[in-house]
Amino acid sequence: MHPRNPGDFFTLHKPLCRAAALLTLPLLTACGLFGGGSAPTSQPAPTPSVFGYAVADEPQAALAARHILNLGGNAADAAAAEGFALAVPLPSRAGLGGGGACIIKMPAADGTPQPAVTLSFAPGAPAAAGGARPAAVPSLARGLLALQARYGTLPYPAVIVPAERLAANATVSPALAADLQIVGPALLADPAAAAIFGANGGVLPSGAALSQPDLATTLEIIRAQGVQGFYAGDFASQFLAAANQAGGNLSARDFSTALPAFGTPATSTQAGADIAALPTPATTAQSLPASAAFMALDKNGGIVACDVTMNNLFGTGRIAPGTGVLLAASPRAATPILAAAIATSGDKFRAAVTGTGQAAAGIAASTALNNALTNANAPIPEPGRANTISCPAGIPGGENSCTATADPRANGLAIGGP
Repeated sequence: MHPRNPGDFFTLHKPLCRAAALLTLPLLTACGLFGGGSAPTSQPAPTPSVFGYAVADEPQAALAARHILNLGGNAADAAAAEGFALAVPLPSRAGLGGGGACIIKMPAADGTPQPAVTLSFAPGAPAAAGGARPAAVPSLARGLLALQARYGTLPYPAVIVPAERLAANATVSPALAADLQIVGPALLADPAAAAIFGANGGVLPSGAALSQPDLATTLEIIRAQGVQGFYAGDFASQFLAAANQAGGNLSARDFSTALPAFGTPATSTQAGADIAALPTPATTAQSLPASAAFMALDKNGGIVACDVTMNNLFGTGRIAPGTGVLLAASPRAATPILAAAIATSGDKFRAAVTGTGQAAAGIAASTALNNALTNANAPIPEPGRANTISCPAGIPGGENSCTATADPRANGLAIGGP
């Protein structure tokens, strides 16, 4: 979805310890729930200490998820941390103002296998039309916290701390730098966005420091107060006022009615494996919104694979002043394709894939899954991108057979191992 004139990008899309333990950031850090600064992408990844994998379209997010696995978190904890973290250094495609969907297969607390489920938390349209730059209803925080509340094992603040730390001190990765080059002039027209992403009359280059203090404060509120900290009370009122100041046209009703939903995946069989996938809409000739992907696998074979979107590259191109939250665009006729699938054989995990790349997201995921299950090496067709975790011998039991790959064209990271 690359407009011919990047300066017209946004105008083209204009009207179209568990939950009770409210730990503080210093306590979490002191207890080792997230230590050290964010690792520069140029440095080697830390050596895994437990079995598990994390893959994301932005390296700093994958490192955050891998750290959560090392702390004893499961795939739901790691994926929730990954989603929050991804929203900080890749707000062009993921953000608190957006949303997405996940495919989840987690065992019960006693280890009993459970069927796969979907979780939908799409950035939907507000109830009322209007606004200079209509925004989507922010759904990411609600969706990720619903995932962690149902399946996670760590205190929920632990999955927000990595993102909070990144908001204070992150690095512009090649993935963000590439997106900034596409829509830089239009994005910098917003003073709040220019203060974050601008430098010397242009956009921040790859490797530059990325500091988002207002976003760090917003994440701190969610960490301290949970989901209601964002969607109710004083912060919600302040956020809605700021979003509408930026032309978003959101209301308290939108916040109260836009709820995440667990559902039933699309199922099939392929190469002797059972497939559970996010249902995907039929493709159209229209340009479809950009997206980003992440996933995590834990030592018990628990797996979560997610796609997220801002319904436009950088959403509306406007930040709700004082919150650091980039607003996603209200959805139009074109529906994002959020593609992810899990393959199992009996009770064992075999493979998981995510697909991005607008209209090619679905075929990207399908091709990657067939490659994983049949040991093929078919290319992922442009503009599709696919990430994969593959364990041909199955998990539990076949840990040494596992590999993970992030599509190199997306500038992401796959990390993990036995």
